[in-house]
Parts: sequence; C-alpha cells; structure tokens
Amino acid sequence: MKAARFHGTRDVRVEDVPEPTGELGPTQVLLRSRLCGICGSDLREYVAGPIDVPRAPHPLTGAQLPQILGHEFSADVEAVGRDVQAVRPGDRVVVMPATYCGECAYCRRDLPHMCTRVAWIGLSAPWGGMAELAVVDEYQVARLPDGVSYEQGALIEPAAVAVNAVERAGVRAGDAVLVAGAGPIGALSVLAARAAGAERVFLSEPNAARAERAASLEPDAIFDPRSADVAAELRERTEGLGVDVAIECSGNVAALGACLQAVRARGTVAQVGLHVTDVAVDTADLTERELTLVGVHAYPVTGFPQIAAQIDAGTLPVERVVTSTIALADAVRGFEALVDPGGADIKILVAPAS
Repeated sequence: MKAARFHGTRDVRVEDVPEPTGELGPTQVLLRSRLCGICGSDLREYVAGPIDVPRAPHPLTGAQLPQILGHEFSADVEAVGRDVQAVRPGDRVVVMPATYCGECAYCRRDLPHMCTRVAWIGLSAPWGGMAELAVVDEYQVARLPDGVSYEQGALIEPAAVAVNAVERAGVRAGDAVLVAGAGPIGALSVLAARAAGAERVFLSEPNAARAERAASLEPDAIFDPRSADVAAELRERTEGLGVDVAIECSGNVAALGACLQAVRARGTVAQVGLHVTDVAVDTADLTERELTLVGVHAYPVTGFPQIAAQIDAGTLPVERVVTSTIALADAVRGFEALVDPGGADIKILVAPAS
C-alpha cells in the first residue's frame, strides 16, 4: 500500500510499504483511512525532527524511523478482533491516537495522555493515518454520528486540543479571549472559545493571507502583531483591563510575550504551541499581577465522543478551518505549503484513498 513516511528533516516520502497482515489481535481494529490532517506536530518533525519520532525502537510500540505519519484521521472499519465490541466492519470512526501503558503512575491517576511511555499513532507507533490501512486498538476508535462527515471526523483530534486549551484556561461565559496564531489549533480555539461562551474573541496573526482566511471564523478583531501593539489594542477594547484569557497557539516567543501582556490581572495564559527554542518569562510580572500560566498537552483521551456530539449539534463547526484537501501523492506539497511563512492554508487534509 502507499503511505507517507517520515525519514528525517525535510524528508517525507510517499512510498510503498507492506499492508497489515496476519490475524488481528483480540482487541485490534483494522481501518481504511479516509481523511487525515497535517498537524503542527507533523510540521515540527518535518522542519526540525526527529523529535517525537523515535530513532530507536519505542519502548511501548517498537516503532522507529521511518515512521508512517498521520494522527488526525477518520476511517472505515474493515475488520475487528474477536473480542471487539465497540465497533464492527462498516462503521465510520475517528481515531484517538494516544497509545498508553495503563500501568504507570499517570495512567493509574487517569491521566493516560501523560503516560511515561506514551506513544502516538502517526508519530511513534507502527501505523499512521497517511496510509491506506492502519491497525489500532479498540479503545482508540469512536463511532462517528451519522451527521458528522469524514472531513469533520478528521478534525476531532485537533479540536480536542483546542477544547482542552479552552477548558484548562478556564474560559467562561462572557469572557474576552485572545488567540495567538491562526494555524489549525488557533483557528479551532477561536471556535472552541465561542462554544464555551466567550463574548469576544480576538485573533493575532502576522501572515496576512492566513489572517484573511481566518476572518471567516468571525473573530471580533484580527491584529497583525508586526504593526500593532496587541496588548494596547486589547486594553483599549476592555476598559483598560486586558482580556480574561489568552491562548498561545503559534509556538512563537514574541506571541507568548504578547499574550502575557494582554491579559488582565489574575488573567490566564494557556500555552499550546510547541516552542523549539528557550523562552524567557518575566516572572516579576507573573507574580505582581498574579497571572496564571498553564501548559496544554493533548487532551483527555475519552473526550472524542463528546466533541463529535458538539460537531453533530452544530455548536463546533470545525469544517470551517479546512482550506485544502489533497491526494496522498501530494502530501509533501501539503507540508511545504504549511511551513511557508507566506502561505494561506490553515488546515490541509490528505486523502489516502484518492
């Protein structure tokens, strides 16, 4: 079968790989991937990796370079192991990509996404969504409601990150929120903040083409941080206070600084974007204004059905962030489009079966 595999920095190849063979394990599920998103984590590997993709066999999964990519995907169930009860062949599903041991201190504390041996389908497990077929475990699939499309299903995983960011930041009804970065997670955070009841949602994005695309999400204002003092602009719109919450989704040092300056006293900044360089924080300001800075890593692993229900109800219109859908053969072009500083795309989906 065809698959997009990561071999090293700027080295993703669409190539022939062996299909899954042999009898499925008792709780395993064989999937045919339908649509798979290119994620910021994938781009981080592409430009600076391997980081999360293991060079040596992963202790939990045995996976190592080269790695089939793709952890944001919807699929059809092709076959199931003898003990599988949750799904059956023909079901449409979304994949929760975390693979965890179930034994470590974090797993026992119901924090499996913090598992000390955690692996991720598409990054550190044998299979990924940017291939025609994949094998996952029963606990990693959730059925899609009839009203949720494959396109929407492929966005449940990144939407889970955005929803977790909004929840970790404590966004409440009536809040004013700044989102820094109009990439996929930033765009989805705009939608998630609205769904949580935020009265005003502002967006900061230096890429003019991407900002223009993000206008369709209907933020209250979009700022270009290269020419605007974002914190000052927001204080002017919030009676001199600043926003209640800022969500940093770009992994940019200057953006984090702007978020910390933009929140009111006792405000909260949620750090979602992955920084690849060291970051300095003004701890005196953090202390004097009693700010809260929280990290956001992934999501609770059991939340996908709830997000699917929100999408089905129309309160979380995740499909609005999709800007392109491409064939698997064009996957490298998709990576290059998303790492282009002047590129307009927000979310690109790959169709392995096309």
